[in-house]
Amino acid sequence: MITILLFACTNKESKPQEETVQEQTQADKNLNGFWVGDFVAEETKDGSEFVTTNKLNIAIKSIINDTVSAQSIVAGNKRPLSGKINRRNGKTTFNLAEPGDDKYDGTFEFELVGDSLIGFWKAYNTNLPVTKRSFKLVRKEFSYNPNLMLSSEGDYTDYVDSKSKTELDTLEDGKVEEYTDDYYRQASESVYTLNSSTKLLTEKELKNLKKLDLEILRNTIFARHGYTFKKKSFRQFFDPVEWYVPVSDNIDGELTAVEKTNIKQLTRFEKYATDNYDTFGR
Repeated sequence: MITILLFACTNKESKPQEETVQEQTQADKNLNGFWVGDFVAEETKDGSEFVTTNKLNIAIKSIINDTVSAQSIVAGNKRPLSGKINRRNGKTTFNLAEPGDDKYDGTFEFELVGDSLIGFWKAYNTNLPVTKRSFKLVRKEFSYNPNLMLSSEGDYTDYVDSKSKTELDTLEDGKVEEYTDDYYRQASESVYTLNSSTKLLTEKELKNLKKLDLEILRNTIFARHGYTFKKKSFRQFFDPVEWYVPVSDNIDGELTAVEKTNIKQLTRFEKYATDNYDTFGR
């Protein structure tokens, strides 16, 4: 605890006033930072089982006395959080609330278990497609590293923007049967062999790439800076990546000269590139 003197002006004279500023305890400081993990749907409005699992980052800024100041960062939304921490009977728990002026706001309940924060989020709006999610978060450090690459073991099939096509099939008995197939686009190995942050990409490297290749190469730049993606079509490729930590919804001031040039180049090629949709991937 620190006691400081402040001087307040009155009509007659200035008298020093005491104001107490609380410092964080070491136990509280240990909770500061980014806590990252899967944000898993537990309850949906229509009972759907096919709901996207997002990557959640809870950024704890400070805990002073029992008051917690934090932010939730998920799916392109960055929301302030505040609440109280409780340490009783060997347990550390806390409840944090989002303001309530965004349709996706809700409340978080946390418990510190070992090195993880586990708990639930409940939406204020019970008419949302997902009204309750669970999470298990671990501490993550974030620092920009232009050399980070997507893994060659990743699945780079676009499951979000698929196309359906109805076709006819003639059976052995001569009957004609109608069926529908889903078609997907898939990226090439260029998404994990070309680095769009460390070197200027050439027309020769880009001219034969698919549109999906170009989109992923461009957005890998944003992922390295910790950009939180609003579009599900991009989150599907970056949320599963181990090194990816969503920390900001605006990284415009963080881009390097090489990255700015490559973003323009990739965007230009995206306008004219095409994709082949096929039935592989499922």
